[in-house]
Amino acid sequence: MNSLKIVFMGTPAFAVPSLQCLADSRHQVVAVVTAPDQEAGRGLHMKLSEVKKAALERNIPVLQPLKLKDPEFISILQSFQADLFVVVAFRMLPEVVWNMPPNGTINLHASLLPQYRGAAPINRAIMNGEKETGVTIFFLQHEIDTGQIIRQQKMLIGDDENAGQLHDRMMLDGAQLLLESVNAIADGTVSAIDQSELVVSTTTLHHAPKIFREDMEIDFSVNCHAVHNHVRGLSPYPGAWTNFEGKLFKIFEGKPHHDGANHVGEIESDGKNYLRFGCS
Repeated sequence: MNSLKIVFMGTPAFAVPSLQCLADSRHQVVAVVTAPDQEAGRGLHMKLSEVKKAALERNIPVLQPLKLKDPEFISILQSFQADLFVVVAFRMLPEVVWNMPPNGTINLHASLLPQYRGAAPINRAIMNGEKETGVTIFFLQHEIDTGQIIRQQKMLIGDDENAGQLHDRMMLDGAQLLLESVNAIADGTVSAIDQSELVVSTTTLHHAPKIFREDMEIDFSVNCHAVHNHVRGLSPYPGAWTNFEGKLFKIFEGKPHHDGANHVGEIESDGKNYLRFGCS
């Protein structure tokens, strides 16, 4: 079995199981690239990324460039002579970086590409009421989320599952799929296909753009199931919101209710146990 020298790139908790999986495998993670430390809290203490914490626990060298095209960073990156770069939940890479290793750069994406290309695939899939999603491992190329697909794994979405719960399942399943893909590359058995082969003439492609504050507001003029999907697709983060009695409330959980007592926009409450919003 062949072993690869890998540079891993990622920042949030979603990427940690993937890093751990690779670090515990037959392959060698020679360096980690992650976001710079940030000041946080009232004391302005420096906050380390979750990936940096995991790397330090394993004594893996950590790089934290401000600019990915910085000549010094590029030179240091080249010095590791990695066979493969692996990206999980990191920023967009310039070609000078992703085209560096001889085996290319692969990425773990939280959707069944080419569906839900973009920054918020987990949230957008649930907000749209999808019953199925998945994880994809693919090679990076010029256009974001468009490279050749190595492996995919489908996952069902529960009727009441929220984005946080799906996120936690995806980061574990994705890590295993990533390791399988790296093994296939190392063994010379990898087979990648163009995303165009997965698109038929009747397919409507959904995208997953970054979520802004206006995307989070609840629209009660739609039906109650759409509102339910909107709320759970944004829970626990960044959180759907609405105005109630002059105050802004974030709503993290709810359920459709079908007694027909409320008109659209009407709000009922017993002042103790529930708020009920009228939908179409």
